[in-house]
Amino acid sequence: MTASIVVEAPHSDFSEPRQRFVQCASPAGLHRIAYTEWGDPANPRVLLCVHGLTRSGRDFDAIARAFAAEYRVVCPDVVGRGLSDWLADPRYYGVPQYVADMVTLIARLNVETVDWFGTSMGGLIGMALGGLPNTPIRKMLLNDVGPHIEPIALKRIGDYLGKPARFASLDEGVRHAAALASSFGPLTDEEWTAINTPLLHERDGAWTFRYDPGIATPFTAATDEQNAAGEAYLWHALASIKTPVLVVRGQSSDLLSRETVQLMIEKGQAVTGAEVPNAGHAPAFLSADQIAVATGFFLGKDAGGA
Repeated sequence: MTASIVVEAPHSDFSEPRQRFVQCASPAGLHRIAYTEWGDPANPRVLLCVHGLTRSGRDFDAIARAFAAEYRVVCPDVVGRGLSDWLADPRYYGVPQYVADMVTLIARLNVETVDWFGTSMGGLIGMALGGLPNTPIRKMLLNDVGPHIEPIALKRIGDYLGKPARFASLDEGVRHAAALASSFGPLTDEEWTAINTPLLHERDGAWTFRYDPGIATPFTAATDEQNAAGEAYLWHALASIKTPVLVVRGQSSDLLSRETVQLMIEKGQAVTGAEVPNAGHAPAFLSADQIAVATGFFLGKDAGGA
């Protein structure tokens, strides 16, 4: 009688990120968007984390590590940012193009539904996609953003968006990016280095931001009428979302007011709110107490009093 030998497959370590790309299309041609993937690639439970206006998917490394055992966590660089291509025509930098790219990405992931963590611009994209019929979004966390953006925040963003910036060293660039994002909260030097280094690259003997300055084109060209129409569309989209939505506001945010959060709760079908102390726009979700807000919402665990 021969003995059978069972060979166990080696344990896979899914705690490290994997860099991926997917091809998308705009009216001006094809482009690739980059995304970082964490967790088991066969896990059908996906958490899609989408960053703010000039940031990158690597802002979510801490969130990804916290969720990788439960989710396949996917953190794209929105087109024109990070490792993604720049659009051939900057006029297409806007929510409709970003939604189309995210639909393509979700198709690449081969899943029927996703949970959504959207910071600032990432939340606007999430609202627009979440309000569509047959949306794939199952649950959504909106990090310091809503349909109405306070004018003071628009002015602050317009003061730096797309302006040339060159740095003699990576450290100088990291510190400059930290100054622009100081309202994220009291981060350590190590945390600023971790989330800001992916925003920069060395070119022609200097360090510069990776993002396409052209993303400022539609931002600066938008009229008051266009902004009002965009806001009305997002209010309609939010009101159409039947699945749970958590709106997280930084306590001292200049972009999302408490009044807007209250209106979102009133106009939405399943909207709740939470406020994060010691943060403005937008909470970085690097600390344990902030991550607990997200795990409480997505996983039903203790949300740390949120």
